[in-house]
Amino acid sequence: MFRSEIKPVLSASAKRLANAPHHFTVVAEAADYLVVDKPPFLLVHPTKPGQARTLWGELRALLAYELANGGQVSLVNRLDRETSGLVLVAKTAQAARQFGIAMQGQRIAKEYLAIVWGWPVWERQVVDLPLARQGAHRASAIYLKQAVHPKGATAITEFGVEHRFRRHTTAGEKFALVRAIPRTGRTHQIRVHLAAVGHPIVGDKIYGPDEQLYLRFIETGWTPELQQQLLLARHALHSAKLAIDGIGEWTSGLPPDLARFAGH
Repeated sequence: MFRSEIKPVLSASAKRLANAPHHFTVVAEAADYLVVDKPPFLLVHPTKPGQARTLWGELRALLAYELANGGQVSLVNRLDRETSGLVLVAKTAQAARQFGIAMQGQRIAKEYLAIVWGWPVWERQVVDLPLARQGAHRASAIYLKQAVHPKGATAITEFGVEHRFRRHTTAGEKFALVRAIPRTGRTHQIRVHLAAVGHPIVGDKIYGPDEQLYLRFIETGWTPELQQQLLLARHALHSAKLAIDGIGEWTSGLPPDLARFAGH
């Protein structure tokens, strides 16, 4: 099969990371929901039976009593494996339905922090560029890769620069911490939009300097050569804020790896 026909798999080093102990934090809990802070490299949902540890599996262990008494574990907002930060978890079927309706009605606000290459010339910018799976319109070596395309689905993201900083690296010295507020929920939306405006996320293997770095990572795992080009072992994207009308608001600061890179 061609790579464009299959979904990406974990490299050998990524499998080790995925199966390593990951300690998520419970940020808030109520009778029918949880808000947790997910670390990077922890899969949210299983992609193959018995493949790796997942947030869903860890939550099922944590909520074993609730599950035995008719509860459930439903992840309302899903994060990529490498993305860290806040995840909303419904503990009952009714809560899952209500949160699903709220998400569709855009009553659940989400904000992300991203470290990007370069210094944006703007302080605030709204990116309105439609997105589609790249392989649906042209040859693509990566099945899930998204691209800006006029026939794609509407995708809108608001960006604001939090601060600009310098860091001497093997791949540039100008970087910025950017806050991203997605107004739609497309696959890889923030990552694609930042790349489209010339400021890809540091560590992004697919939308960063060269997609071949992702294919190399799948074959070899993390290497010193990849480190020199990508700088971080994961894309520097963090789910920093969740807010639900009439229920609550939760925030999460930069995790240690991103805080160190940004000099915080």
